[in-house]
Amino acid sequence: MLRLPLLAVASLASYCAGADLGPLRLPNAQSINIWKLRAKNLQADAVLSARDTSFPVSTFTQPLDHFHGTTNATFEQRYWISTRHYKPGTGAPVIVLDGGESSGANRLPFMDTGIVDILTKATGGLGVVLEHRYYGKSVGVQNFTTDNLRWLNNEQALEDSANFMRNVIFSGIDEDLTAPNTPWIYYGGSYAGARSAHMKVLYPDIVFGAIASSGVTHAALSNWEYMDVIRTYADPICSANLVRSIEVVDDALRSPNLHDQIKALFNLSGLTSDQDFVSLLQTPLEYWQNKNWDPDNDDTTFDDFCTALNGNMTKPSDVQRNVHLPGGLIVNAALPNYAQYIIENYIAWCDGTLDECFGTSDDSHYQVYDLSETWRLWMFQTCTQWGYYTTSTPSPQIPTIVSRLLDVDYLHKGCFQAYPPGQYFSIPPLPNVTSVNVLGDFAISANRLAIIDGEKDPWRPDTPHSQYSAKRRPDTVTRPFKLIPGGVHHWDEFGLANSSAEPPEIQAIHQQEVAFVQAWLKDFKKPGANAN
Repeated sequence: MLRLPLLAVASLASYCAGADLGPLRLPNAQSINIWKLRAKNLQADAVLSARDTSFPVSTFTQPLDHFHGTTNATFEQRYWISTRHYKPGTGAPVIVLDGGESSGANRLPFMDTGIVDILTKATGGLGVVLEHRYYGKSVGVQNFTTDNLRWLNNEQALEDSANFMRNVIFSGIDEDLTAPNTPWIYYGGSYAGARSAHMKVLYPDIVFGAIASSGVTHAALSNWEYMDVIRTYADPICSANLVRSIEVVDDALRSPNLHDQIKALFNLSGLTSDQDFVSLLQTPLEYWQNKNWDPDNDDTTFDDFCTALNGNMTKPSDVQRNVHLPGGLIVNAALPNYAQYIIENYIAWCDGTLDECFGTSDDSHYQVYDLSETWRLWMFQTCTQWGYYTTSTPSPQIPTIVSRLLDVDYLHKGCFQAYPPGQYFSIPPLPNVTSVNVLGDFAISANRLAIIDGEKDPWRPDTPHSQYSAKRRPDTVTRPFKLIPGGVHHWDEFGLANSSAEPPEIQAIHQQEVAFVQAWLKDFKKPGANAN
């Protein structure tokens, strides 16, 4: 779940399973610092958030290299199945959910009450959660060095899914459910949503239907639109306070007389780099994507931050108020609240020097390769193929809620720090986003490929529903194209046991997904019967 790097983690504890703290939100060295501080502070009481389920786990043997013969090594890819609604001998489908950039165990709730349960109940199908190579326990290397990560790419992972679909034998099931003799419906959300679309385009013979939810089919170097969506849809007073606060910070950093005072306000005088300073300030904003309609999965961090930022402000004119601080510093009224939030929620974690906790100049800090350093996985994928460097807006005429000091060079430097050249592999000078975009980009489409996105998703600009770059297209049964009103990140993936308790827009999208999948299945014909 892109989770920013796709990429997404809900609350600090909710995706913690031992050392698996999920992927980075933003692909840069500062994000690694925050990840490491979270790991240090939460390790003692981290627990698996997936609810208690009885879905059995199995493994499927995959080659580490499908294409190039660079190794004969294999790994055991984990998967889970649900036979709760399975009706054998009826030609029912397999509904497979791509685990994406996280442990597959974190996706089990979607097989219990979420989209997999919804679709298998409607079709009598078998449910599967398939873990992505290198994530969770589907790991075939001894450590995460640059060389050992060279098989972690979109092409190899897509072939994993294809190989699984063609050859898996499900324990305890007497019939052959392999593709293409059985209709497989492939579902993914966020990064996995892009993979779902890619599977339908690249493997149309075995993927009968696919649903790409918040599928980031557009890879990009600069991903400034992510924060612009947040600016657009956030509480208006909070949004205005963010814009003004960042303007004040940037202006102060350019002033020899105010530079030190503005950093002192945040108790960050000892942090050497101004870019590290402003990078830390954007951290609370990254929680927007974790908003959820389901209270049990909702992360209120962004809203809590806005409450703290706004203080007692209740009307737009309050945003223009200034306050006089000791030392002669004059700032907007919200900025001291911003500083206090950063001090209490991030600086309080630091038990070393500020440069040790939040600096990004020490290369050795990012060159730890053991398997517990799971941040290295999605970061590697963004460094090599996906990008997504969240800069400020490209024009001064477009307001920004993150500092204009944040540029691609700063955000990308963590790639070279974390992945020094190996004996067999070196990361490219810049991510090869073309390798992703050539598969369809904003215009990706196919029969029986559904595109589902959220209106207020910060990843929407990287999907076929991009309000910045994509063309509108019709919504049909064969090619569904649906935008969830008020939705954020792959909201359709979640569901309740009592579906009548879901919000109307979630009930509606689930009913529509059931309807078009059922319609698709009416057209299924086994190979040799001209099933296009």
